[in-house]
Amino acid sequence: MTTIDAAPTPLDDLPPVSAWLSDMDGVLVKENRALPGAQQFLDALEQRGIPFLVLTNNSIFTNRDLSARLERSGLHVPEERIWTSANATAAFLHQQSPRSTAFAIGEAGLTTALHAAGYIMTDQDPEYVVLGETRSYDFNAITRAIRLIEKGAKFIATNPDVTGPSDEGTLPATGAIAAMIQAATGRSPYFVGKPNPVMIRAGLNKIGAHSEHAAMVGDRMDTDIQAGVEAGLRTHLVLSGSTTIEQVENFPFRPFGIHTGIGELIELIEGGH
Repeated sequence: MTTIDAAPTPLDDLPPVSAWLSDMDGVLVKENRALPGAQQFLDALEQRGIPFLVLTNNSIFTNRDLSARLERSGLHVPEERIWTSANATAAFLHQQSPRSTAFAIGEAGLTTALHAAGYIMTDQDPEYVVLGETRSYDFNAITRAIRLIEKGAKFIATNPDVTGPSDEGTLPATGAIAAMIQAATGRSPYFVGKPNPVMIRAGLNKIGAHSEHAAMVGDRMDTDIQAGVEAGLRTHLVLSGSTTIEQVENFPFRPFGIHTGIGELIELIEGGH
């Protein structure tokens, strides 16, 4: 496999990479199967004691659930190495207003993260309305969220993705429901997940890393790479997921490197780049 060079800066002129962030779907797994080189990539990080996080904008599952799902796909990723948009949202809210209140629409991944951050779930005058992913959005809950926002609750959403996949086809996702609530209230949400670099910076804080010494691997230019670029990380695009090499030219920013798959990055880990 050949690495496609997307940056003119020589590696020797950059500080060594001492922390890695990697998107999950399209990078490590695809259709519930581990992609070639994924476990070897993770093993290389573990063997060298390099801190890393596996990222996902999906807020449905808890870290423990995702760790088990990855294990079934053939990948060993401890739950403490997983960073979801729900984790990032809880960290953001804890920083903004510690131990406050929220009305949450979402699954266990979101509510567990909010509880762990010291938040109380309530539908009585909460400080925040927090919208996340769920398998079935409840109209009554959406109506309640609209009324709470109209009364002054701040509007937060875990991620801007408008659709998600299912066995039956496309499903409306957080971004689509957020647009509905915004249309009804005139209040736009603050999205915490990718491409917001807040999710990346919060993840770096979790593992005690600095952006100058960190790298981000992703398969989407409009979320993974954009978030990494805006957070100041070295970004690596892999062509094993959503983006083709031809599509890269459509964006005003470029990844540091472009690779056919995650396996090509192992030599960068071994070389400290």
